[in-house]
Amino acid sequence: MSMSELMSAAVWRNRIYSGGWKAGGAGTIQVTEKATGEAMGSIGCASATDVSAAAAIAADAQRVWAAMPGPQRGDILREVARLLQVYAKDITLQIVRETGAIRPKGQLEVKLTIREILEAAALASQPTGVIATSDVKGRQSMARRIPIGVVGVITPWNSPLLLAARAIAPALATGNAVLLKPDPQTPVCGGALYARLFEMAGLPQGLFHVLPGGAQTGDALVRDQRVNMISFTGSTRVGQQIGAVAGGLLKRASLELGGKNPYIVLDDVDVEAAASAGAWGSFMHQGQICMSTGRHLVQASIADAYVESLVRRAGALKVGDPFKGDFHLGPIINERQAANVDRIVAESTSKGAKILAGGSRDGLFFQPTVMVDVAPGMPAFDEEIFGPVAAVTVFKDDDEAVALANQNRFGLVAAVASSDSCRAQRIADRLHAGIVHINDQTIMHEVFGPMGGFGMSGNGHNYSTFTNADQFTEWQWVTRREELAAYPF
Repeated sequence: MSMSELMSAAVWRNRIYSGGWKAGGAGTIQVTEKATGEAMGSIGCASATDVSAAAAIAADAQRVWAAMPGPQRGDILREVARLLQVYAKDITLQIVRETGAIRPKGQLEVKLTIREILEAAALASQPTGVIATSDVKGRQSMARRIPIGVVGVITPWNSPLLLAARAIAPALATGNAVLLKPDPQTPVCGGALYARLFEMAGLPQGLFHVLPGGAQTGDALVRDQRVNMISFTGSTRVGQQIGAVAGGLLKRASLELGGKNPYIVLDDVDVEAAASAGAWGSFMHQGQICMSTGRHLVQASIADAYVESLVRRAGALKVGDPFKGDFHLGPIINERQAANVDRIVAESTSKGAKILAGGSRDGLFFQPTVMVDVAPGMPAFDEEIFGPVAAVTVFKDDDEAVALANQNRFGLVAAVASSDSCRAQRIADRLHAGIVHINDQTIMHEVFGPMGGFGMSGNGHNYSTFTNADQFTEWQWVTRREELAAYPF
């Protein structure tokens, strides 16, 4: 099968996927190439009625799926992983065009997605419960994991293939059905592609639905009474809204939200290595990653050397259409986001920050930017930028570094660079973050380590090989006696 058959626009044109391919009740969404604005086709937009119908179908299909032996569910996921490997090159190009990612980032996303799915497939073969202790003679007591039921998955545009997989795959492996609402800016590589892969892999009909749409579609998904859990990755603002609605409905919500991640560079580092890691952390995928390095906190004695290296590295990076050539940075996702990066840079400079590299854009193509003299109270220090901006703040000692790092509402990722691992660990122990990396930058995604943040970065319900079972199942306590017990009255 060719890629055109796998993900041809003729398959998803003006359609959603819910019990098969069909027209969406809310019209269509145009799919565009981000670097050029060129139309790649249009996909269906799901209405609230579509969401309700999908939830009803999924609830019925889920009961049969949950009764299937776990290893057989895992086999279907392993086949999806195999198909991803077969079509990796072409899927990468779809990611490049639809998200504006450079090719190496697209390749990495496919690779990480395959690993996510394979590890989830293994989850389907794990023990599903334990024999519990009882202090009553003749009573057998056990605790077992049972599926939650129907899981709603709402994903962002920046890594749509990967961030969908980390919820879809474990949810299906543990016996749930899934309703996926991909971001309307990336509905093919973040949605329609999965529908085709699961069709090819033999997933029973009705278990997986792709419902592209905007806020109204997402709201309907969160509120539907047959949807038992919401997995959301995206902005803090939207996550707060989802959390409030889900909380009112006593519905489980797993929220991974934004970050303003500090990278603490101590005075005993190899400055060139530290600057290289810092440049990657701020400029990778145009800074459009929740784990991007949002604040470079650099010790005063090495600050000049670090900034010089960072500026030099920023100046060497090439910005352009990643589908047409080899570039380090592609476009910002849309004009609204590019304008917001402009605002953050301009407002920060008006408050005293200085631009030493970049600071300008050509349409959606933003030059990698280095800013110094960034202080609390400036947007470049306080706000998530989601653009290629390295904001540098100088500190005097370890205590000030910790205070600056924690002077923020977010708590997703922090990183510490030092040649003294014990010193770095002492600092790491004091950081308010769900993820801490020592002698690395802030962007790291592995299925093996728990992914999740504190504070405004989420509710700490982490995705990983050893937490996914807790995420996507409920514990049920079951006791049994041979005969009905006698009681005093």
